[in-house]
Amino acid sequence: MVDLLKASLQKEPTALAGLSAVQDSQRLRSAVQSAGCVTFDWDVRAGTIAWDGTLDILPFRDRRRAQIFIDNIPRDKRGPLESVLDIRSNQPSAFSFELEVAAAMGAVVFTMVGTRIPGENGVTARLVGLMRDTTERTRELQRLTYLATRDELTGHLNRNALREELAQAIEKAKDEKRHCAFLVASIDRLAIINDSFGFGTGEEVIVGVGERLARSLRGNDVIGRTAGNKFGVLLRNCQEAEIAVVAGRLKRAVREHVVETSGGQVAATCSVGAVWLPHAAGSSQDAMLRAEQALHRARARGRDGFAIYEEGPQRETARLRLMGIADEIVAALKEKRLHLAYQPILDAQSRQISHYECLLRLARPDGEVMAASYFISAAEQMGIVHLIDSFALETVITQLQTHEDLTLAVNVSGTASEDPAWLQGFVDYVRDNKEVASRLIVELTETAALHLFEENARFVTQLRELGVRVAIDDFGAGYTSFRNLQLLQVDTVKIDGSYVKNLQESPENQVFVRTLVGLAKNLGMKTVAEWVGSDADAQLLQSFGVDYFQGFHFGEPVLEPEWSKAD
Repeated sequence: MVDLLKASLQKEPTALAGLSAVQDSQRLRSAVQSAGCVTFDWDVRAGTIAWDGTLDILPFRDRRRAQIFIDNIPRDKRGPLESVLDIRSNQPSAFSFELEVAAAMGAVVFTMVGTRIPGENGVTARLVGLMRDTTERTRELQRLTYLATRDELTGHLNRNALREELAQAIEKAKDEKRHCAFLVASIDRLAIINDSFGFGTGEEVIVGVGERLARSLRGNDVIGRTAGNKFGVLLRNCQEAEIAVVAGRLKRAVREHVVETSGGQVAATCSVGAVWLPHAAGSSQDAMLRAEQALHRARARGRDGFAIYEEGPQRETARLRLMGIADEIVAALKEKRLHLAYQPILDAQSRQISHYECLLRLARPDGEVMAASYFISAAEQMGIVHLIDSFALETVITQLQTHEDLTLAVNVSGTASEDPAWLQGFVDYVRDNKEVASRLIVELTETAALHLFEENARFVTQLRELGVRVAIDDFGAGYTSFRNLQLLQVDTVKIDGSYVKNLQESPENQVFVRTLVGLAKNLGMKTVAEWVGSDADAQLLQSFGVDYFQGFHFGEPVLEPEWSKAD
C-alpha cells in the first residue's frame, strides 16, 4: 500500500502539470477567439499553415495549404509578406504588416503580426503569430484620410494636400533632372456672380468650373482648391512651352460653355497664373507664392488673362522681404514678443468705454513695436496667419478669464476665414471656454465674409449659439450688401473709417453713413464708427444714431491699459 501511495504521489505532479498545460491552452484559445483573431503556425518548408482561433474570419476553405492563402492575396499586395519570407538571417525577427485578401463579398484587410523563425543558413523556416480582420478600421482610416485631404465643396484636394503633392513633385523633378509646373486658376468676378444670382449659385459655379478644369488635365496631373474662387493645378513632367498651351486649354474649358445652375445658366471665365519648376521656385511655398504673383499680373489685364512668373530684381526683393517678415513672426511667437494692444470703443450716448478691440503688435528685439499692417499681409501670403489668429484668441480668452468685467473684440484674418477646418477649431476653443463667451466679440472683415459665404455663415451661427457677438469690420470698403449681412445674422456693423474721417467736410459720406445706420437699425444691428477724429464728427455721428465710437480722439491702442496693471 505504501509503495502504491508513493507511486501515486510521484505521478501526480506530472498529471497536474499536464492538466495545467491543457487549461492554459484552452484559456489562450478563448482569449484569441474573444479578440476575433486567429493564430497561425506556418511551416514554410512544408508549405502548410496550422490555424486556430476565430477561423470564421478566413475567407477561404482550404486553410491547410499555404499556397491557397498566398493565391488569395492579389499579386500587387504581396510585397510585405514576400519581404518577410525572403529574409536571410540567423536571428529571429518580429514583423507586422497589412494584407488584403480576396473574398466573395469583396477584399478583406488583415493585420498580420508575429515572429519569423530562421532555419538552416538563415532561410525562413516558420512564421508564427496572430492575424486579425481590420477591414472596417482600415476603411474608416481611408475615409478620414480622404476627408482630411479633400475640399468639402468640390471634392478636389484641399490646399494643404495639394501643397504636399507639389512639394513631392518639386523634389522628384530635382532628383530626376526634370521639370514640372504649378498653375493657379481664379474664377473671374465671382463676387458679381454671388451678388447677381446668390451664393448658392456661386458655389455651383465653383463646382462646375472645378469639374471642367479637372477634365482638361492629363491623367497624372493634380488639381486642388486653394481658396474660395481659386484652383491650383500641378503639371507633372512639363516643359516650359507647354504651360501656355495647358493654360489656354483650361481657360477655354471654362469660357466656351455656360455653367448650368439651379439659378439658371451662368457664363464664367478664369484667369491663370503659372510658375515653371524647379527653375523658378525650389519649394512648394515659393511656387504657390510666385504663381499667385503671376495670377495678379494676369488679372490686371482683365478677364480670361494668363501670365507666367518671370524672375526680376523687384519680385525677388519682395519675396525675400515676405520671407524675412515670416521669420520675424515665428521668432516673435517663440520669444513671446507678439502682443495685443487694446483700443477702447465708447458708447456714443454715455461716452463711457463699452469694450476694447484687440490689435496685434510685434515687438522687435531692439524694442521697436510694429503695427499689424506691417506683418499681417506677409503672414497671409506665407501661410502662417493661423498661428497669429490662434495666439490672439488664446490671449483674449485668458484676459477675459482674468478680468470678469471685461469685454474684448478679436479679429479673424481674411485667409483664416476661408479655412473651414480652422474656423471649426476656433469655435471648439470658444466652446471649451464657454463661461467667457458672452464677453467675446469676433470681428470678420467685410470682404472676407464673402468668400466661402456658407462656411462663414455657419461659423457666425455657431458663435452666436455660444453667446458670442459677431461684428463685420470695415463695412463699406468692399461690396457686401445688407442682404448678405442679414443672412450672416451679425450683431454689429463697423463703418469703415474712410467714410468717417473728416465727416463734416464730406456731404457724400454723410449720406452714406446716415443711410447705413438707418438700415442697420431696421435690421436690429448696432453700429460702430471707426476713425472718429473730433468731437464735432462725434456729435454728427451721434445725431445719425451711431451706437459706438472708436478712434484716436477717444483713445489709442495701448499694450498695458489701466485694467491690466492691477494683475
